[in-house]
Amino acid sequence: MGVKKCYAHVGLGIRSTMFTDAMVGDFKKYCDIVALCDTNRGRMDLCNRRIKEKGGQPVKLYKAEQFKQMIAEQKPDVVIVTTGPDVTHCHYICLAMELGCDVVTEKPMTVDEASCKKIIETQKKTGRNIQVTFNYRYSPPRSQVKEMLMDDVIGDILSVNFTWMLDTIHGADYFRRWHRRLENSGSLLVHKATHHFDLVNWWLDDYPKDVFCRASLRYYTPANADRMGLQGRGERCMDCPVKDKCKFYLDITEGDFKERYLDCETEDGYIRDKCVFSDEINIWDNMAVNVRYKGGTLLNYMLHAYSPYEGYRIAFNGTKGRLEHFCCENSYLSGDGKTPGELTKDNVTITLIPEFSKAREIEVHLGQGGHGGGDPILLADIFDQNAPVDPLNRKAGQRDGAYSILTGVAAYKSIATGKVVKVSDLLGNVQL
Repeated sequence: MGVKKCYAHVGLGIRSTMFTDAMVGDFKKYCDIVALCDTNRGRMDLCNRRIKEKGGQPVKLYKAEQFKQMIAEQKPDVVIVTTGPDVTHCHYICLAMELGCDVVTEKPMTVDEASCKKIIETQKKTGRNIQVTFNYRYSPPRSQVKEMLMDDVIGDILSVNFTWMLDTIHGADYFRRWHRRLENSGSLLVHKATHHFDLVNWWLDDYPKDVFCRASLRYYTPANADRMGLQGRGERCMDCPVKDKCKFYLDITEGDFKERYLDCETEDGYIRDKCVFSDEINIWDNMAVNVRYKGGTLLNYMLHAYSPYEGYRIAFNGTKGRLEHFCCENSYLSGDGKTPGELTKDNVTITLIPEFSKAREIEVHLGQGGHGGGDPILLADIFDQNAPVDPLNRKAGQRDGAYSILTGVAAYKSIATGKVVKVSDLLGNVQL
């Protein structure tokens, strides 16, 4: 076993708990949490209580403006970045590297081309390491698809059809939080689709060349709320006059929602239960993206944020056949206590259709844990210093993080201009 690494953690929303729980739990022999940092003292106190409940020792707390002081005093080897909104990632990633730390960052790495270039340039200047936590790569069924494509079961891949459905529970949640503003999240084309574009990049072992996109906002609108009979709505669920008949009502007066958000509102003003039909929303709920890859593969991708179920369908069309993969995930809300993206055997399929032959169902590999069983394997890859060499190359760095978000950035710029956007134009003189 190697020497323990010291970790500081910045950004303590619900996503942070996966990392802190792992560091004081399964991987405590490799990890020392030395500091927590957030804009909100209430969330820091809550995280410290959780660490103690899990058997760890409470650690020093620092407000966001004390980030440099935290690094100077605690001297962490690694900074874990799980801040929200996503637009804040770049600041902490770059500052951590400039102060001598490696970085583990939640996806997306950032939300626009300017901050992406800054991260790449800072990494080159400092020589520090960045790992982007693309947990979907580690999910056994998605890894199985990668293995089959590496085994050349359908030959050269000519095109990919990919549709992702977010349901009216999980999908709706993006429209009541900070994600609903393009400037905060890069829209779902970056915040959510970074997962999906990264999967395709990784499955193909290729990167995007140019992108075209059309999109619309037609479901999470005041007009659609009126159609549902929800006239006279409030700005938030808690005191909304029509909450008793709204299927999108979110109760944040109990449990983790109350402790992490409602009880902490007075300090930073962050409201967790805004109306999903607000005219403040400036992202899209329907997105249709066409991507041409450097190797010539064409991707047709669609993302819907109001589906009756949660999951995706993807098909790879190759010179020797077709590989189809379907997945239906459990429905959840971030912070509701359910396992996010959990899979069950009857809801996942892989079908191989060789050229000039009949289709055959492939027995699917499943795992336990969040995001299709990917979370536990990802955590081991981050924290286990004795983790074996990975033949699937699932560990993602700044290059992977950049290309995954640049597809989405190119997409939202294409929406604005009505033109095809070249990814190389976004990068300028910066080399990945």
